[in-house]
Amino acid sequence: MIRPVHYAAVAVALLFTTAGLHAQQKYPTKPIRLMTAFAPGGGSDILARIIAPQLHEALGQPVVVDNRPGGGGTLGAGMAVRAQPDGYTIIIVSGSFGANAALHNLPYDSVTGVSPIILVGTTGLLATVHPSVPIKTMKELIAHAKANPGKLNFGSAGVGGLGHLAQELFQLQTGVKVAHVPYKGSGPVMTALLSGEVDSSFSSMVPSIPHVKAGRLRPIAVTIPKRSPALPDVPTVSETVSGYEVTHWYGIWGPKGIPDDIVTRLNRESAKVLNTAAMKKWMAQEGLQPAGGPPDEFRQRIKSDVEKWKKVVKEAKIVIAK
Repeated sequence: MIRPVHYAAVAVALLFTTAGLHAQQKYPTKPIRLMTAFAPGGGSDILARIIAPQLHEALGQPVVVDNRPGGGGTLGAGMAVRAQPDGYTIIIVSGSFGANAALHNLPYDSVTGVSPIILVGTTGLLATVHPSVPIKTMKELIAHAKANPGKLNFGSAGVGGLGHLAQELFQLQTGVKVAHVPYKGSGPVMTALLSGEVDSSFSSMVPSIPHVKAGRLRPIAVTIPKRSPALPDVPTVSETVSGYEVTHWYGIWGPKGIPDDIVTRLNRESAKVLNTAAMKKWMAQEGLQPAGGPPDEFRQRIKSDVEKWKKVVKEAKIVIAK
């Protein structure tokens, strides 16, 4: 016959066993999917593949990169929004996420319909041309486009993406007309630009800089207000077109409703990755400024971009996709 004191001992043992199991089940307990909304070879894909193994080490679970290109980034973002809000599906997006919300009738709110995790970094777009194009400066690009309306073309990562709307803003401020050739992501548009299939592009500095340094692309200008330390000899667009400015960024978010403690954990571990000396060095070489900060700071960045690009869409009279 078991005495009452033994019952108490069994109860205490069970209590500690349950607590131990609970601790073992603390997030994460399985692999995490880090989606990208663009094809391999683009800026978000490159960043995802650099960040993923470091998050794996920090979180103790594999972080698997999953490319879901299409619709200028809307396909992958839509899939991420519909995922379970448990922290096991997150997505790294670029500034195109804010631009898309201005052009497409999305089935979710880009500002309030997601769980922001962290703003990874900011950079500019780099205006480049294929070496066969007889243009070396922004003034020459404008003059060539005005003398040959519609004959010069530019590639983008998709309709409504940041590269597309940055070009539309450029045309609004200069009065030039350049033909748009959309692709399914920054990787494919970079391939087209390198082969001479398209003449020019306003693309992220991350995938562009290696090709510029190798002489495969000719840089014309950067879209940020000040010259980039990564390309100090390349002027800004605003040195020729007063007031022109487009800041590109990368950030990580998940579906709306991820528990606060999980968002906090992901934010903290991601910030640690961004603050390593090796990561800072790599980002500087690629023209990226590390960001970090709390999740709400990232939400405010998305909000300001959506407001800016809505004005451009209206002024450029761009037809909103149905």
